[in-house]
Amino acid sequence: MKSQRGRGLSGERESQYFLDVAADEVALRVLGGAGLQVVSEESGVTGHGEFTVVVDPIDGSTNCDRGIPFYATSLAVMRGSELIMGLVQDHSTGDVFEAQKGAGATCNGHEIRSSSQTDLSMAIAAFSGLPSRRLGWAQYRALGAASLEICFVANGSLDVYAVAQQSTLHPWDYLAGMLIALEAGAVVQDYRDEELETSAAVVRRPVFASTKELLSTMLNEGTL
Repeated sequence: MKSQRGRGLSGERESQYFLDVAADEVALRVLGGAGLQVVSEESGVTGHGEFTVVVDPIDGSTNCDRGIPFYATSLAVMRGSELIMGLVQDHSTGDVFEAQKGAGATCNGHEIRSSSQTDLSMAIAAFSGLPSRRLGWAQYRALGAASLEICFVANGSLDVYAVAQQSTLHPWDYLAGMLIALEAGAVVQDYRDEELETSAAVVRRPVFASTKELLSTMLNEGTL
């Protein structure tokens, strides 16, 4: 099956597309060749090294497979248990979001900042999953690529990004975007107050918000 290329599901793993397999092979070859340990959504843990790269080769692979122009590659670098660098490339636009811990966040080399929105009734929110109820946000989106949606909180395009109902994210979905958002001034917390800075294959329920006020509103309402 790995020799095949084209559209459609690979049949090797639930929700995995042929394009996921192809992108993962490239990521492993490049990152492993650089002497890095890799934690990939598609192939688990490979290699050894001082630094670990947590990678989603194609985040938003359903969008990519269907020709919807909203998908990315997400790379988060960890030294031990510390998240130190993040990069997300939007493949439909070529935009590159980057952050280094303590050094701010950029898009195509230009500094980005989250919005100053504190009022949920004026906020544009996006979700992984479908909210079961409306909390009074101005508008909402479901765009299908977590890493990019988190970066859109970082640059102020969105005010909130969160999981809804039974939806969850894995570290390869959110780690790179999380550092970029934090360095851009946004705030984040898990609905169940679980540790988010991890390379383990665990599920998490994070809420990203442009301000502490919006984060508090979302958390106080509980999971949607």
